[in-house]
Amino acid sequence: MFPRLSLLHVWFKSAYFQRLKALTPEENTRSQHGLFFQDGQRRVDYVLTYSVKKSSGSHSTRQSVGGEKLRAKQTQRTKDSSSVHSSTVIDMELGCSGEIFNSQEDQKAFRREEFEGKLRDMGLELEKDEDGKIPGVYFVKIHAPWNVLCREAEFMKLKMPTKKSNSIVEKISTLISKILEPLHPHVEEHQPKNVKHLSHTFSREKQHLICMNICIYAFLAGITSLLGSGVYTAAYPLHDVSSIFVRLLYEEWANYSVFYKYQPIGLVRKYFGEKIGLYFAWLGLYTQMLIPASLVGVIVFLYGCATVDDNIPSMEICHPRNNITMCPLCDRVCSYWKLSTACGTARASHLFDNPATVFFSIFMALWAAMFMEHWKRRQMRLNYEWDLTGFEDEEVSNNTTDHPRAEYEFKVMQKSLRKRQKSQDKIEKLTFQDRLPAYMTNIVMMLLMIGVTFAIVFGVILYRISTKAALHMSSSLITRNHVQLTVKTTAAIINLVVILILDEVYGAVARWLTVLEAPKTDKSFEERLIFKTFILKFVNAFAPIIYIAFFRGRLVGRPGSYLYVFDSYRMEECAHGGCLMELCIQLSITMLGKQLIQNNLFEIGIPKLKKLIRYIRSKQGAFQEEERQKKLTRYETDHFLEPFGGLTPEYMEMIIQFGFVTLFVASFPLAPLFALLNNIIEIRLDAKKFVTELRRPVAARAKDIGIWYNILRGVAKVAVIINAFVISFTSDFIPRMVYQYMYSPDGSMHGFVNHTLSSFNVSHFQDGKEPMDPSHFGYPVVICRYKDYREPPWSNTPYELSKEFWAVLAVRLAFVIVFQNVVMLMNDIVDWLIPDIPKDISLQIHKEKILLVELFMKEEQGKSYIIDSSTSTDGKENCSKHNNNSKVAPPRSRRHTNSTKSF
Repeated sequence: MFPRLSLLHVWFKSAYFQRLKALTPEENTRSQHGLFFQDGQRRVDYVLTYSVKKSSGSHSTRQSVGGEKLRAKQTQRTKDSSSVHSSTVIDMELGCSGEIFNSQEDQKAFRREEFEGKLRDMGLELEKDEDGKIPGVYFVKIHAPWNVLCREAEFMKLKMPTKKSNSIVEKISTLISKILEPLHPHVEEHQPKNVKHLSHTFSREKQHLICMNICIYAFLAGITSLLGSGVYTAAYPLHDVSSIFVRLLYEEWANYSVFYKYQPIGLVRKYFGEKIGLYFAWLGLYTQMLIPASLVGVIVFLYGCATVDDNIPSMEICHPRNNITMCPLCDRVCSYWKLSTACGTARASHLFDNPATVFFSIFMALWAAMFMEHWKRRQMRLNYEWDLTGFEDEEVSNNTTDHPRAEYEFKVMQKSLRKRQKSQDKIEKLTFQDRLPAYMTNIVMMLLMIGVTFAIVFGVILYRISTKAALHMSSSLITRNHVQLTVKTTAAIINLVVILILDEVYGAVARWLTVLEAPKTDKSFEERLIFKTFILKFVNAFAPIIYIAFFRGRLVGRPGSYLYVFDSYRMEECAHGGCLMELCIQLSITMLGKQLIQNNLFEIGIPKLKKLIRYIRSKQGAFQEEERQKKLTRYETDHFLEPFGGLTPEYMEMIIQFGFVTLFVASFPLAPLFALLNNIIEIRLDAKKFVTELRRPVAARAKDIGIWYNILRGVAKVAVIINAFVISFTSDFIPRMVYQYMYSPDGSMHGFVNHTLSSFNVSHFQDGKEPMDPSHFGYPVVICRYKDYREPPWSNTPYELSKEFWAVLAVRLAFVIVFQNVVMLMNDIVDWLIPDIPKDISLQIHKEKILLVELFMKEEQGKSYIIDSSTSTDGKENCSKHNNNSKVAPPRSRRHTNSTKSF
């Protein structure tokens, strides 16, 4: 059994069939640069590359002789297929028995020859270039003739535009288009139009109605296994740098100077395919939706800045007469401290912890719901404009959705060989028992990787505890005064570095686990890979933040009875302003660091570095770059570009960013603004990467963004719950409300700071835990204060949790329940009010179905009338010549019947 060559349904609509036109002299010149075959007529649609190690003699002689040997062996194998010895070598991928190769290079040459023969049998035309300018690299150029394109377009039931149908554009839409005219790229497709092409499934019988705008379409499911085994080193379509598409994409899309303009999504789709077009459409909409979120976030932040001087709790902490003595923050080396020294932290916390934060959390939850609904409508509109409304049904009818992967078939074949002696039944699939070891390995490895993440977070906790104690022992006054800031910042940077490293590790682990699992189809493989990668990277990115938000300062204990790790490390406390400020620092450093370093620096630097390495390995380093570009053909130039690795990394970084924007937005209202600024650059950076840094991707059809939409919805739902807990437990919003309405004597916030502090008698310190300098302020301290709701030492139940603690806890839990239910109800109302399909699109689809039927019926009636007339004329002549020969059913009825069935 040879490598199965089922067509990968790859197609992109480009310019209107330049290959059918006579080439201009300028195009004949371009054929010398690799865009055409040597005859200057046939366009290069796809390129395969391979390398051959030379041992002796010229490569061409060796390959020719090797090919003859391999063909002779193939003939001999066919003759001797009946006698198979136990010592026979079996190639699992080729399925060839009795095949013994002299060397690995001979085996690869044999497989290439068979593969290319199958391509020729499919009707594709091939031309080899073994005299290129890159030593050791050889090229196979592939051309798809027009008749093959038509055949496969009909097989794929590809929808193409037919005749024009006029539709009236509303005056409001026209007015808005004119207002937004400066924001649109200078591409014809974005100019206001009131003409829509009707679309119908491609048929060679109806070519007279079809606009000829299919370009490349069909390639190579079996090429994946051949690339993996080294038979070919690369496979890619060419960048048509002479095309107006590329020029427009570079000028109006992959250009930082047009950052304020809309993207030419239609042009992106035509050149790169629907799947990539949908990604950039989604990214563009997400960036647009960040604009109102950023404005509201800035307003909330400015509100905090404007009211910081009127915040009573901050004023009480910063008051110069405030002589509240606080208990030490660590054992022995830390001394007592005055609450007024936390003035700066308290004022900074108010910038993010104020009443507007609650409003902003509710707004962002509704924003996420609006974004999801807006995208569904945008996606449906693109499906209509790109003729993808029935794409899934067409995939099912063409059997392209459940096509088995080569790796899956390989494992099925292995299982069949192992059980062939036990049973003669044919094994067609892997059972749950076959997959059980892989499933168990997946579960164990996923838990292990998550455990590694938590272990690293715990290690950073120990770093903070030990570093804080060490800095308090410093002889420098400046160092001792900035202990908290130093520890927080350095710990956040360490977390960022660890996150960046583990992101790369977890990506590789997720792919290895998915390969081990051996999903049946490419779609299943992609979805499982995305799910595993998302879980690992999500936990990696948010584990330190979750610890600070919900655990730090709550597992501490109290003076005289602190909680210790390894009997020596005392768990760290939050500053008096609360952990919200520390959460904001960690969130901002992680978010900005990932965006600047991982998303932008790595995306620019790594492709260029890999390109440089490939260039050096090609032994062309002696040439200057400009001279090299002049000498190389197009397909040789593209060989140095970075291979396209899929959209998973692009989506993943945006989904993680979406988590930063929504999950902890209550603690960092400026997150949408930073995300907006990053995405403005990210769109143009990705565009430039696709146009100039990456090989042209093999286009793929898609009608949605797949599993990413479900992940977005899940993150949006979790964000409501997390923000409810952040407001309730991390911020001081609930304690302030409880004090103001239950304990304040005058209904104001005066006295709130003293209300939240408990008292401790310093004589109750454990032995060896008291400060080394008890007279730090020049007088002995008897009572120190700490932030908690506990009974004083002089009560009947000293240091027990007070009734105020239980009152605050009850209100916090009630707030979480009410907040999440009210917000989710509002989200459901938004979902119900906004229809998924725009009304004008729904009406237009219904109208076009009717118009299509009428159009084709008129065409069939016209052809039937012509056939009927010619048949009657021929009948009269036949009657006069042959005297009533036997009657033959008129061809009209058969043709009319067939055309009726096709509808």
